[in-house]
Amino acid sequence: MDARVWHQHYDPGVPASLEYPAHPVDQFLQITASKTPNNSAIIYGGMAPVVGEQHTTLTYGQLNELVNKFAAGLQQMGLQKGDRVALYMPNCPQMVIAYYGALRAGGVVVPSNPLYVAREIEHQLNDSGAKFVVVLSLLYHHIKEVRANTQLKQVIVTNIKEYFPGLLKFLFSIAKEKKTGHRVDIANDADTIWFQQMLANAPATPQPVEVSPQDTAVLMYTGGTTGTPKGAQLTHKNVVANALQSTTWLTGGRGAETQDVVMTALPLTHCYAMTVCMNLAVSSGFPQILIPNPRDFDHLLSAINKHRPTILPGVPTLYNRISNHPAVQAGKYDVKSITTCISGAAGLPVEVQHEFQQVTGARLVEGYGLSEASPVTHANPIGSGGRIGYIGLPLPDTDVQIVDTETEETPVGPNTPGILCISGPQVMKGYWNMPTETANSLRVHADGNVWLHTGDVAEITEDGFFRIVDRKKEMILASGGFNVYPRDIEDRLYEHDKVLEAAVIGVPVGGANQRAKAFVVLKNGETATEEELIQWCKEGLAAYKVPKFIEFRDDLPKTMVGKILRRELMEQEDRKVPAR
Repeated sequence: MDARVWHQHYDPGVPASLEYPAHPVDQFLQITASKTPNNSAIIYGGMAPVVGEQHTTLTYGQLNELVNKFAAGLQQMGLQKGDRVALYMPNCPQMVIAYYGALRAGGVVVPSNPLYVAREIEHQLNDSGAKFVVVLSLLYHHIKEVRANTQLKQVIVTNIKEYFPGLLKFLFSIAKEKKTGHRVDIANDADTIWFQQMLANAPATPQPVEVSPQDTAVLMYTGGTTGTPKGAQLTHKNVVANALQSTTWLTGGRGAETQDVVMTALPLTHCYAMTVCMNLAVSSGFPQILIPNPRDFDHLLSAINKHRPTILPGVPTLYNRISNHPAVQAGKYDVKSITTCISGAAGLPVEVQHEFQQVTGARLVEGYGLSEASPVTHANPIGSGGRIGYIGLPLPDTDVQIVDTETEETPVGPNTPGILCISGPQVMKGYWNMPTETANSLRVHADGNVWLHTGDVAEITEDGFFRIVDRKKEMILASGGFNVYPRDIEDRLYEHDKVLEAAVIGVPVGGANQRAKAFVVLKNGETATEEELIQWCKEGLAAYKVPKFIEFRDDLPKTMVGKILRRELMEQEDRKVPAR
C-alpha cells in the first residue's frame, strides 16, 4: 500500500505493511507447539474463593495434542470440510481446543454467545446450518429443547470443571450438586457424547485437509446491537491477517523478544477476544489466563494479582470497574503488572482512560473494529499513546475513506463527519446467505477496490488521526435541524466525579424533534439529582445537546462483552408512555 498520512505516527518497529503466511488459522498453534512445546498456553481455574490459588496450566504441546484428538474425533463422527461447528460455552480450555480442533478438521467455527436462550441459539443453529455443537452442560437444556428443529447431527457436552485442578473440581462438584440437586444426564440422548469421552475414543491425529486462505474459517455473528445478528464470513486469510496486525501493533513497538501474558477476560465467542486475546497469544506463544465470567470481579482481580498478566484487552466498562473496585482502591489486589491495554467495542470515555492509567500505571489506548473486519481496523499507537478521544490510526495494510452520510458515495475532507469505510486483508468476504446485506456493506469504489461501509460516523484530522462521532442509526434528530451524537453527551457525563456509567438516546424513539435522555449509574455511595447533572451538561455542552431527561439506574443493559446496549434502552423506552 502507498504511504498514507497516518503512517508518520506509527510506533518504531511497526511497519506500514506486513507479510501474511498462506496457512490456515490452526497452524498458529501447530507452529508454536513445535517451537515451544513446554511453554504455558492456558492458565485456568481459581473460581472458588476457598481455593482461589488452585489453577491448571496446559502447555502448548499438550494443547496441540488435545486439538489433534478433537479434530480426529470430529472426522470420526462424519465431519466434512465446510461443515459448521457451533461453540456454545464460556471461556474454558474446551473452547480453545474446540476452536482450533474444528478448524484443523476442516470445519467452520460458529461462536455462540453463552447468554443465548433457546430461541436465540435455535435461530443461530438454523441460520448457520450447524451440524455439530459443543455445549456447556449447564446450557445443554437449551439444545435439547430446540434440537428437533435444527440440522444438528452430533452434540458434544462438556462440563466447566473438566480442566479444574483436583481440589477445585471436587469442591465445585459438591457446591453445584447442592445447588441444583442433580447432574446432567445424556445417557439416553441419541448422537450425544461427553467431550472427554470423545477425546478418549479419537485417534491421535486427524486426516489432513486442504484448506485455502479464502475458505471460510469462522461465521462470526454480529452483536445484534442495531438489529438482527448476521453471520460475517471470516476467511482463514482474514483471521490470520488480523491476528498478525494486532500482534504487531501491540508488541512491535516494544520489540519481538518481549514475553507477555494475556488476560482473556472478554468472551471468546466474541470476535474481539478471538483475535486480540486467543489468536494473538497462540501466534506469539504467550500464556493466556482464561476468565469464564468477567463479571466475577473477585476472581478476575485475584487472577491478575497471582498470574501477573501484561496485556489486558477490554472494554470501557471493564476498565471502569477495575479502577473503581473497592478492593483495588484499598490495595488488596496488585494490578500493576498490566502494561498494555486496548479498549474496543464502545467509545472510551476520557475520564475512564485517565483513571485506569493512574490506578495501574498501564498504557490504555482506544481502538476500533467490527465483526465484519475480524475485527480490528484502528488503534492508537502503544508507544506514544496516540491521542485521547480518538480511535487512532488504521492498522498496517488497512486503508480508510470517509464518505458523505447521505449517499455514502462522495469522499469528504478532514474534520468533516462522514461514514467510515475500510479496505484491508481483514475485511470479510460477505454475510452468510445474505446477498442484499452483503451488497449494501461491501461496495466497489472508484478506485476499483471493495470497501466495507461500517455505518459509523467518523472524521479524520489533517494529520491522520480518526475519531468516531457515533453510529448513524443512533444519531438524535433534535429540533431546529441539529444532529446530536449521544457520545458527546455521554463523554460530558463521564467527566462528573459521581458518574460511573452513562448512556444517551433520543426520545421519543423513532420520532422527529427528539430530545436527549440520559441513563446514569452513579458510583458506589454517591447521590445526585436530575437537575444537578443537567446543569453540569449545560456548563459543558451547546444548548441543543443538553439532555432534557435523566433517569438513574442501578445498572445498564450490556452485551456479554460489556458494551452498553443503547438499542435495548430504546426498546424499553418505546414501551413506555411517550416522553413529554
